[in-house]
Amino acid sequence: MNYETIELNESDGVVILRMNRPAVMNALNTQMRGELAHAVTLAPKLGRALVITGNGGAFCSGQDLGDGVNAAEPDLERTLRDEYFPLMRAMIGLDIPVVAAVNGAAAGAGANLALLSDVVIAAESAYFLQAFSRIGLIPDAGGTWLLPRQVGIAKAMGATLFAERISAKEACQMGMIWESVPDDEFASRWLSRARHLADGPTQAYAKIKQALRSSYGNGFEEQIAFEAKLQGEAGKTRDFKEGLLAFVEKRKPEFEGR
Repeated sequence: MNYETIELNESDGVVILRMNRPAVMNALNTQMRGELAHAVTLAPKLGRALVITGNGGAFCSGQDLGDGVNAAEPDLERTLRDEYFPLMRAMIGLDIPVVAAVNGAAAGAGANLALLSDVVIAAESAYFLQAFSRIGLIPDAGGTWLLPRQVGIAKAMGATLFAERISAKEACQMGMIWESVPDDEFASRWLSRARHLADGPTQAYAKIKQALRSSYGNGFEEQIAFEAKLQGEAGKTRDFKEGLLAFVEKRKPEFEGR
């Protein structure tokens, strides 16, 4: 499929999705949201790990406020339900690992798009901004669910009420993201991380994602039962057999993902 607002490529098992509206800091319009959802859903057919990043100097500045919005009475609930939710569900439900390579500003829904990923790697010059309260709104695109779980209620409240920039280094220290990388190492770092995941046991990764995400809603007994179920399934995969054999033979495993 030919996309107009994004670029989609594959290299060595890594699917690289680049938001491509640099003139507006990769702001999300209706077309981009649809193309992103389609590309994310397609990614497992193309490779074994997905990277989402932005072209130009920004990752994503959030909702494009000039995208045909009726300023008198915009239907924001409909926009979220019909346009954002399919993208959010696609990202959360993806079996392959998803890496957000945050190359610059990640603001509003753009910040929460990054946080929906499994792993966030950011350039040190990048920043995160929950900008919603600046225009009289609440965090959306999953922000009210993601932030308290990642940084705790106190930090989540401060980030959303004050709507101040959070540097990549600070976001890393807060536990909001996985790592902050010097700008001159950023491109090689996220690519090597993504290739590591693409070479790994993809079925185990899928089950890890299921297990960790389910823990938010499960009690202890429910979670350990679900954990045991998933582990039993993982133990029947070719990847487990290969990983065990490689350990015994003291060599690097060659995972197939089946």
